[in-house]
Amino acid sequence: QVQLVESGGGLVQPGGSLRLSCAVSGLIFSDYAMRWYRQAPGRERELVASITSDGRLRNYADSVKGRFIISRDSSKNMAYLQMNSLKPEDTAVYVCRAIRPVESLSYWGQGTQVTVSS
Repeated sequence: QVQLVESGGGLVQPGGSLRLSCAVSGLIFSDYAMRWYRQAPGRERELVASITSDGRLRNYADSVKGRFIISRDSSKNMAYLQMNSLKPEDTAVYVCRAIRPVESLSYWGQGTQVTVSS
């Protein structure tokens, strides 16, 4: 079956960095765009970053632009989110999602907690 498993979350100080990973299995990775979302208590779910299935195009939320980088490795069926210059307001559960738009098909991971605090 399809599985998306995030890792790399944890506690980091403001200004620090973390790299999140999303391991994808059970689907043809190159057919799917990848997205990272975040969800914090009391806030709406936010689309943080997206990357096309071929890795050519990337988009970011204004709140993370210039600080975060989304990438993917087709040989490993992995998506990544490099997070730099972290702020307390970046604290959230980060979730990856694989999307095949033509078929309106998507799969979600379980999420990994990122906490930015002194």
